[in-house]
Amino acid sequence: MSLARHVDPDEIIDSLQNLHIKGSSHRRAHPSENISTITPYSSRYASQQEIPRFKLPHDGAPADAVHQMIKDELDLDGIPNLNLASGTYMEEPARQLIFENIAKNLSDCDEYPAMMQLHDRCISILAHLWGVQRGERAIGSATTGSSEAIHLGGLAMKRRWQEKRMKEGKDTSKPNIIMAANAQVALEKFARYFEVEARILPVSEKSCFRLDPELVKENVDENTIGVFVILGSTYTGHYEPVEDVSKILDEYEARTGVDIPIHVDGASGAFIAPFTHAKAGGQRWNFELPRVKSINVSGHKFGLVYAGVGWIIWRDESFLPKHLIFELHYLGGTEESYTLNFSRPGAQVIAQYYNLVHLGFTGYQQIMENCLSNARLLSKSLEATGWYTCISNIHRKKGVHKQGDANEANTSSEKETSADYNAGLPVVAFRFSDEFKKEFPHIQQRSISNLLRAKQYIIPNYPLPPNEEKIEILRVVVRESMSLNLLDRLIADICQATQDLIDDDKDDLSVLDRKRDPRAEKMHTGTVHIDDVNRKGGKRPMSEGIHRSVC
Repeated sequence: MSLARHVDPDEIIDSLQNLHIKGSSHRRAHPSENISTITPYSSRYASQQEIPRFKLPHDGAPADAVHQMIKDELDLDGIPNLNLASGTYMEEPARQLIFENIAKNLSDCDEYPAMMQLHDRCISILAHLWGVQRGERAIGSATTGSSEAIHLGGLAMKRRWQEKRMKEGKDTSKPNIIMAANAQVALEKFARYFEVEARILPVSEKSCFRLDPELVKENVDENTIGVFVILGSTYTGHYEPVEDVSKILDEYEARTGVDIPIHVDGASGAFIAPFTHAKAGGQRWNFELPRVKSINVSGHKFGLVYAGVGWIIWRDESFLPKHLIFELHYLGGTEESYTLNFSRPGAQVIAQYYNLVHLGFTGYQQIMENCLSNARLLSKSLEATGWYTCISNIHRKKGVHKQGDANEANTSSEKETSADYNAGLPVVAFRFSDEFKKEFPHIQQRSISNLLRAKQYIIPNYPLPPNEEKIEILRVVVRESMSLNLLDRLIADICQATQDLIDDDKDDLSVLDRKRDPRAEKMHTGTVHIDDVNRKGGKRPMSEGIHRSVC
C-alpha cells in the first residue's frame, strides 16, 4: 500500500491557475484585445480568472457573463422542493406580484399608501383568525420574520413588567423569562440580547419533548416577565399546552397577585391550528385566553409566502407600551414605528394578502389537512418497515402518544380528518427503532441523511434538546408541494438507503460515519451566568453557549 499525504485543493488550484495565466500572458502581447464577449462563456471569467470572491474587482464585466457565472455557481445549491427541512411554494400570480412590487419599502408609508392598506388588512384578518375579543383594539406589524416578531413580543413583556415594578417602587434588575429547551434559537437570542435571565426548562418523553406545565409552576416568581409557549415545536411538531400553562398562571396570580403574561410563538402553528379540524387538540391557545397577550407567526412557513415576512399581533394596543413606539416625520408624512428593522421588503406583505384573499379559510384548511394527511402516511409507512419509530405523534389516534400503546390502531377511513388524530404540525420526526439498532449497531443514523442528500433531499439528522440529547432524530416537514407521487418516491428512497446500509460491509460505512465540524455560526461560546437557587428543573442548559439548535 502506497503512502498518502494530505491534499490541499485550494493550493493546487491556485498554483495551476497562476501557471496557466502566466503562460497565457506570454502568448499574448495584448491579452485584453483577444477576450471575446460573444457569449458568457467567452469572457475572461471562463478560464483566465475566477469571479472575484473577496475583493472588489478593478474593472466590471458584461452583465450576461456575470449573471451566467453566478447562476452556474448557484446550481450547486439544493433543490427547494426537496428541502424537507424548510421552504415554501408560491403560485405564479403571487410570484408575479412580488416581482412587480419588489422595489417597495415597507417603511415608507407616505409613498406607498395602498401597500400599507394591504398591510393593515393582514393585521385585522390575523387578529380575527386568532380570536381577538369584542371591544379589544388589536395592534400589530409585519416583521422580517418570526425572530424579529418574537423579540418584539418579549420586549413588550419586559417593558410592561419594568413599568409596573417601577410604579410599585420595586427592583427591576433581575427579569427572567420561561421557555422549554425545545425553543427555537430566536427565543434564546431575545433573552441574551435584551438581558433577561432565560429559565430554560428541560423536556422529556413524558412531556412529549415540549414544555412541562408542572415545571412552569415551580419556576415562576415575581421577576418573571412572561412565558414563551410554542405552538408547534421545531424538533417534533408537538403543540405546547397553552391553556394548561394559562391555568397554572391564573392559580399563581390568585395566590400571589403576580400577573404573568403568555406570548405564543406560533411561527408555524398559528397558520395551521386555526384551519385544521384538530385545532390545537382541544386546548385553547389564542386570544380566547385572556392571559395570551401577543402571538407571532412566520409568513414564510405555513403562511405560504417566500422568506422575508413575519407577523406580531398584540390583542389590544394597551399591551404595546407607548415607550416602544417611535413617531417619525422625515419621509413626507407621520408614521409610528415599533419594529427592530426600519427598511423592510413590502412585496412579501402584498403576497401574504394575496394568499389570504385567494385561498380564504377553506383553501388554507384544504392545504393544511392535505399536509397532515401526507405526514400521517409517511409516519405510518416508516413505522411499518420495522426499521423506524416516530417521535412525532400526529399519525396516532387522538390520545395515543407512543408506538405500541394498547389503544393504538392503524385503521383509517376516507372520511377521517386531523380531528381523529393528535394535533400538531405536519412534521415527521423519526429515528431507528430499538430492534434495528440492536440488530445493526454499526449503522449510524446520520448516514441516512448523507445518502439521501446524494439524491438531493435535505433531511437533517440532529439530537433532541438537552436532557434528551442522546436521542437523534431525522425530520421531514411535509409542505403543500409534497404530492403523493413525491411522497411515494421519498418513502422508497428512504427504504433503499436503509437497505443499502444493511447490505454494505462495516468498513464500507466508515466514510459515511465521519462527523463533520459544526458550522461556525452554530457555535456560541459566550456564557451568561445565572443564579439557579430555589429553581427546580430549570437549570439553564446554556452554560457552554447555545445548545444545538434548529431553525
